[in-house]
Amino acid sequence: MQKMAKELSTRHLIGIKNITEDDIQLIFETADNFKEVINRPIKKVPSLRDITVANLFFESSTRTRVSFELAERRLSADIVNFTASSSSVSKGETLLDTVNNILAMKVDMVVMRHPAPGACVYLAKRIPANIVNAGDGTHEHPTQALLDAFSIREKLGEVAGKKVAIIGDILHSRVALSNVFCLNKLGAKVRVCGPPTLIPKYYEALGVEVSHDVRETLRWCDVANVLRIQLERQDIKYFPSLREYHQYFGVTRQMLDELDKEIVIMHPGPINRGVEITSDVADSRHSIILQQVENGVAIRMAVLYLLAAKG
Repeated sequence: MQKMAKELSTRHLIGIKNITEDDIQLIFETADNFKEVINRPIKKVPSLRDITVANLFFESSTRTRVSFELAERRLSADIVNFTASSSSVSKGETLLDTVNNILAMKVDMVVMRHPAPGACVYLAKRIPANIVNAGDGTHEHPTQALLDAFSIREKLGEVAGKKVAIIGDILHSRVALSNVFCLNKLGAKVRVCGPPTLIPKYYEALGVEVSHDVRETLRWCDVANVLRIQLERQDIKYFPSLREYHQYFGVTRQMLDELDKEIVIMHPGPINRGVEITSDVADSRHSIILQQVENGVAIRMAVLYLLAAKG
């Protein structure tokens, strides 16, 4: 039996591409312990007492920001919250100046969401704090992929060998790319599915199958992770209308009822109900969407705890 690593191989969580399978398994084992903690009557542990974490969100976020903040509070960290709209960034201050000013306040860790791909890499090379990528443009969203894979492991027992379909707006999704990296490292079989205009050609080189047939993909998979149509990132029309998208690529209860097996339905949120997924699917017994939300706190606690140990 392979001996499990006791610490992460990196000081930062920039992307799933940059970590090992051992790192992922260590995060999962640590999250198992923290999931027990957050289900106790007293949900706090002193693991990050005297550690200060800055949450820097240069893009709008509710779920990810709240999940990170809750994880930090459960670990007893001190928290600094920063949003670009109410900061000197709106007056023209650079990213590096903004972060250096925050670090001057003796911040130990930075959780950052930024619209520019590679922003976290840029910071990691220039400041001494640990960096956690909470989403950089259309590049990666590592903690979302970790919580998705953790949720599959919890529901099905393991990830290796499972057939996982990622359905929807692959082109604009940082969740899709991080999920592909994570699932490949854990030994799952991965397929992406959506309109040809929303699947980049380079995905075939990532070791995944590509399909444009949702019904056939649902018959193939054990897990369907349905992604939101990101209209805010689309500068041109990639399909005629939302109605037509739903007609050809939306996941409906009728589709699930036609299957000769039960599959697991996931969604990273927020959901466009009636577009990529119907309410009677999102709220059905097939769905583990709310479990994903709960697991997100445990995974982020694990990531913060393990990175703090790296100093």
